[in-house]
Amino acid sequence: MVKVIAITNQKGGVGKTTTALNLSTSIAMKGKRVLLIDSDPQGNASSGMGLDKSKIGKSIYDVLINQTSIKEITVQSIVKRLDILPSTIQLAGAEIELVNYISRENKLKHSINVIKNNYDYVIIDCPPSLGLLTLNALTAADSVIIPIQCEYYALEGIGQLLNTINLVRENLNSKLEIEGIVLTMYDNRTNLSRDVIKEVKKYFTGEIFKSVVPRNVRVSEAPSYGKPVVLYDKKSKGAMAYKKLAQEVIANG
Repeated sequence: MVKVIAITNQKGGVGKTTTALNLSTSIAMKGKRVLLIDSDPQGNASSGMGLDKSKIGKSIYDVLINQTSIKEITVQSIVKRLDILPSTIQLAGAEIELVNYISRENKLKHSINVIKNNYDYVIIDCPPSLGLLTLNALTAADSVIIPIQCEYYALEGIGQLLNTINLVRENLNSKLEIEGIVLTMYDNRTNLSRDVIKEVKKYFTGEIFKSVVPRNVRVSEAPSYGKPVVLYDKKSKGAMAYKKLAQEVIANG
């Protein structure tokens, strides 16, 4: 059975795309078949996996708007057993175009249902908003991973995100669960990072991954080389953290 995981937080700069890239890569490296869906018009997950956005023809936009099959558009990544459904800036217009569609929140879910037997995991990198693209991801997903950075205002907006998840559960996807919170950009030299972890543990009970992603220069460098950090520098602290996160996700079933 395929497991569909949406990685979302409407706050930008929390390590959402980095988590999507490195989690999907790490799971694939453990022998699982993975599809990474780039559902962000910025297309950072696509370029972060080495794709040249200027040379991408069809994309997730065609899946949502033109009913093109995912099979026709997926690209084999640089990682064995990992495919990617790329995104381009064209996807920005999909938010407006989807408004007039019947069952517009289910477009991605229906498309994934056709190919779900081809994969063990589908990882969706959501845009930093709670619009129709994110709603499509939450409706299609079995669970949600929420990256939270260990910085000031870390919990800002989380209440709104949880409210959206609850509304999706009530109206669109009753099986949607929170897979867990992943803490990113942790700096053990600062009291702030430690304080944020304490606050998050007060706010969420039993939903926090043990793997904490440190602030690491290798994690920041990797996208400019078109690679996840688990490939760019597999022995770095950031890479090791994402490999452990993958183990936790697989252990969850």
